[in-house]
Amino acid sequence: MKLENIKDPSLIKGYSKAQLEELAQDIRHFLIEKLSVTGGHLGPNLGVVELTLVLHHLFESPKDKFIWDVGHQAYVHKILTGRADQFDKLRQYQGLCGFPKRNESEHDVWETGHSSTSLSAAMGMATARDLKGEDNSVVAIIGDGALTGGMALEALNHIGHEQKDLIVVLNDNEMSIAPNVGALHNVLGKLRTAGKYHKAKEELEMLIKKIPAFGGKLAATAERVKDSLKYLLVSGVFFEEMGFTYLGPVDGHDLDDLMENMKYAKKTKGPVLIHVLTKKGKGYEPAENDALGTWHGLGPYKIESGEVVKKPGPPSYSGVFAETLKKIAREDERVVAITAAMPGGTKLDVFAKEFPERMFDVGIAEQHATTMAGGLATQGLKPVFAVYSTFLQRGYDQIVHDICRQNLNVLFAIDRAGLVGADGETHQGVFDIAYLRHLPNMTILMPKDENELQHMIYTAVQYNDGPIAVRYPRGNGYGIKMDQQLKTVEIGKWEVLKEGKDACILSFGTMLPVAEEAIHYLESQGIHVTLVNANSAKPLDEKLLSQIAEQNIPILTLEEAALQGGFGSAVLEFYNEAGYRDLTIKRMGIPDYFIEHGSVSQLLEEIGLTANQVSEQIIAMVPRQRQRA
Repeated sequence: MKLENIKDPSLIKGYSKAQLEELAQDIRHFLIEKLSVTGGHLGPNLGVVELTLVLHHLFESPKDKFIWDVGHQAYVHKILTGRADQFDKLRQYQGLCGFPKRNESEHDVWETGHSSTSLSAAMGMATARDLKGEDNSVVAIIGDGALTGGMALEALNHIGHEQKDLIVVLNDNEMSIAPNVGALHNVLGKLRTAGKYHKAKEELEMLIKKIPAFGGKLAATAERVKDSLKYLLVSGVFFEEMGFTYLGPVDGHDLDDLMENMKYAKKTKGPVLIHVLTKKGKGYEPAENDALGTWHGLGPYKIESGEVVKKPGPPSYSGVFAETLKKIAREDERVVAITAAMPGGTKLDVFAKEFPERMFDVGIAEQHATTMAGGLATQGLKPVFAVYSTFLQRGYDQIVHDICRQNLNVLFAIDRAGLVGADGETHQGVFDIAYLRHLPNMTILMPKDENELQHMIYTAVQYNDGPIAVRYPRGNGYGIKMDQQLKTVEIGKWEVLKEGKDACILSFGTMLPVAEEAIHYLESQGIHVTLVNANSAKPLDEKLLSQIAEQNIPILTLEEAALQGGFGSAVLEFYNEAGYRDLTIKRMGIPDYFIEHGSVSQLLEEIGLTANQVSEQIIAMVPRQRQRA
């Protein structure tokens, strides 16, 4: 059928099994075709087609609440709720968001982009339902990878204690972005092979009811027999001991199996966990056979061959980081690397191949990763936690309390710093300067290019005066020549890239090319501007700042980061405390709202971080008598 004709999930309420199976195939073909052009999270969505169909077939969205953990597997949900006609602009500027979005549809009841939040949100919605005396179902859909997050386990504990009517669908495909790790993953592995415990238990109960009762003794014996059966069939009985009725494992691609168990869950009182086994990438062979996480989320690809369309170019910043760390680790046995379920994204997988015993993937557990790094540092090792800027936010208290307070020698390699583009507001890495700069003992470095990055990583490994962060952007470097010999960078000493007498721009990283383009235009207008590579947000180069102030020229700070509490704020604070009251200082950066998805260039245009707008700002700041003087 033409999926664009689906305007509401009520359309499929009366569908037969055959019609649902045909619709499942149509959806898979649609996703494979559309995402080959736009890119996106193909593997997760191909895996939940039947599951999503059954949810919308049996429940009444939006009265019943579907809460998608992480949210990258909600494309099928979007199709069934009337948004198939928007997929040509999936994850593109002002187009369809790649995650649930409340202002997009009333069927999106919870927004997310980080993992392990669904169960807490579901508990909140179920509690609100009961307080208001309403009657609706609350269903959280969480992956086996997200279940390793500490927040999810906290929520499981609370839900089991409160015994709220709530359904948790555990979408178990044995893989998140990378293969899952940890003891809980092993528990799920045992459950996958344990058979259907709840059915065996029901059959035993029916058998006992047929036996004439001889007082309470037989009943008590029967309960012990049921408990023994439980431990026999389900090794660990983890979820039942947490207070849940456990159903499964269920074949996530068998409509009959899904329907039967979901109906049972709907009528069961208290919290229910349905353990659904799915195949990530189901229905598209390249995605099904993916062992590296390539098809979790990707750009355009060729449908026939499965070849991912990649433009040749310089090495990525992530790749330069990982190769540099590997090079350093060959000489420095203190170096150990940590990732929170992102070995491929951070490129630490190349480090792991050479140093498997010195690489630790802790799963989706940024809080644990941060404090574990602190523990390693107390014992004289040099832990390097490679993490996306947006995900490091999840370990904030641990950075404050466990790392900075104890002044431990931990290196935070902050990947995806700045705008990231298509993943949108949940993934933009624009807050790390603001949330790290005010912490005592923290040092923050920012390279202008891939060559400076390798030297900064080397510098940060040698640094033994407390925690240090090196932040770098998503994407490729500029293709400049890389020095063969690593060297230390003087921390807190900025680099003057160009001298000018009329104004000064203080910038770093991805904004330096923007500033250079603006300066080139300004020179044609007779305005000569100093450009400074301010490669450390903390400490500032106070000596250079004082020298610039003595020139009494306008100063513009330019950053691809949040203005509030950011680099520009640090410059203002310095000048205020140093007593420079009459300077003209302006700041340009990320404004005080969440930046949605789109290409980075489109987003920079939207928020006014372009060479043209930098030029206009400088012209407005420079006194007229200086122009063309």
